Amino acid sequence: MTAFFDLPVRRIAANGIQIAARIDGSGPPLLLLHGHPQTHAIWHRLWPELTRHRTCVAADLRGYGDSDKPLASDGHAAHSKREMAADMAGLMHALGHERFEVLAHDRGARVAHRLGLDHAGAVSRMMLLDIAPTLDMYEGTTRAFAQAYYHWFWLIQPAPGPETMIEHDPVFYLRSVMGGRPGGLAHFSAEAMAEYERAARLPGWATGICEDYRASATVDLDHDRASRAAGERLAMPVRVLWGERGAVGKNFDVLALWRAVSDEVSGKPLPGAHYLAEETPDALLEEARAFFDLR
Repeated sequence: MTAFFDLPVRRIAANGIQIAARIDGSGPPLLLLHGHPQTHAIWHRLWPELTRHRTCVAADLRGYGDSDKPLASDGHAAHSKREMAADMAGLMHALGHERFEVLAHDRGARVAHRLGLDHAGAVSRMMLLDIAPTLDMYEGTTRAFAQAYYHWFWLIQPAPGPETMIEHDPVFYLRSVMGGRPGGLAHFSAEAMAEYERAARLPGWATGICEDYRASATVDLDHDRASRAAGERLAMPVRVLWGERGAVGKNFDVLALWRAVSDEVSGKPLPGAHYLAEETPDALLEEARAFFDLR
């Protein structure tokens, strides 16, 4: 297999935009989704093992990395998790994968949650990293959570306030968010950090990340409430992992919240904080081997 950072980044038409992705490996398809404020490069430490067993598609969410960065829209609909999920369903369809597994972190895991509801027939199983359902996290916000996840509430402030401040020094913003978690920036390789910093400097990045969060605090909650009212649940097997030193597990009963919206869910904490694919890659690989039956 080609080394992760030596692989070309492909741009593939999906859902009316271009989605950037690295693709390699053999076997059944596995979609890999990243979180904020990173890119699909979060998977570089797991890539050699995953691509031995799966055709891996590591994609950038719209607004992030080298994927297209749509303009802000009324009601933030252009950055809803419903649109982002449609991006990923379209990407996998364009690559010839009508049914696939998902491994997703943070914002990407929120996209995966919506993907599993809106495109249930396409997703065979999913592993979600360090999140509880968005609706429950907003409705269960405490001072401790708000302090730990301050960016959730700052990025949703009206444009162009947060965008203007981020664009003044996007690398400072990125490093402050990533370095503000337990362990600081020591978890991240120089090559990965260079990639995250390059992406943060791209035009439209600040708008993309702010609109992602604004959507999560508005239209995404509307979609989630409607899904629950309709009795929609994740029907595929779901494995949820979170950092034992992170804010999610400290502030929420992660498994109980996922069991309320899923038919078949299991999970446990891992010995990290938030960026599990880079903090605890060996422990995460062990979980992935078992859950996805990598052999």
